[in-house]
Amino acid sequence: MAESDYESVLCVKPEVHVYRIPPRATNRGYRAADWKLDQPDWTGRLRITAKGNIAYIKLEDKNSGELFAQSPVDQFPGIAVESVVDSSRYFVIRIEDGNGRRAFIGIGFVDRGDAFDFNVGLQDHFKWVKQQSELAKQAQNPDSGPKLDLGFKEGQTIKLSIGNVRKKENSSTKPRPSGAGIGLLPPPPGTKTPILLPPPGSQGMQNIVTQQPTQSPSAELLGGFDSPNPSPALASHTATTDLWGDFATATSSATNQVAQSTNWVQF
Repeated sequence: MAESDYESVLCVKPEVHVYRIPPRATNRGYRAADWKLDQPDWTGRLRITAKGNIAYIKLEDKNSGELFAQSPVDQFPGIAVESVVDSSRYFVIRIEDGNGRRAFIGIGFVDRGDAFDFNVGLQDHFKWVKQQSELAKQAQNPDSGPKLDLGFKEGQTIKLSIGNVRKKENSSTKPRPSGAGIGLLPPPPGTKTPILLPPPGSQGMQNIVTQQPTQSPSAELLGGFDSPNPSPALASHTATTDLWGDFATATSSATNQVAQSTNWVQF
């Protein structure tokens, strides 16, 4: 079966009223108020079918389905289907008997939703007809359609923002320490910080040699290493240049007297 022989159903409404209408007196349109709305001339079922590009409004008997009248519609809105000027539930359609005779009758729906579906069914069909016509034209002339031009025009420029890239490059470059050589590593956790001895011959070294305190925690850390013995020249220099010699002598004599009088043991 060819596509043009296939008949599809667009809309079905179980109840529609048919009216004989008087001739149109003016060009302003039909008025439903001029009909005898409470006395319809026929009541039945309405179906809208489509065969090719033509839609058919068919009025059929509710029980037997016998065709009462039909209206071929080749465009919508058009002369084949017109809305009345005073209501949205009533329309005027042009019916044909197949022998060339035509007549205009009025139809009406009890529910406004049925009238809305009647309108939408015809509109959707002719939207589809229009789309099919445009596709057929494009298939015949493929070069006639608009082309998408993605090229740069003369004088056209493009701007790129790479601020984030520069920020990443700056953050990845870290400043290196200015001092030459290898810095001291911190001691491991749980150990005491060692005391660094001054170089031989400095004043701090002289104070350490002359005072000779008791063993300190730093000496315990360095217990495995032998203490450096000062040279004879350093010892003589220390003895002659010690500014605290008298104070140390006085302190030692006073300590001896206290020890002799109190019988303390001196360490």
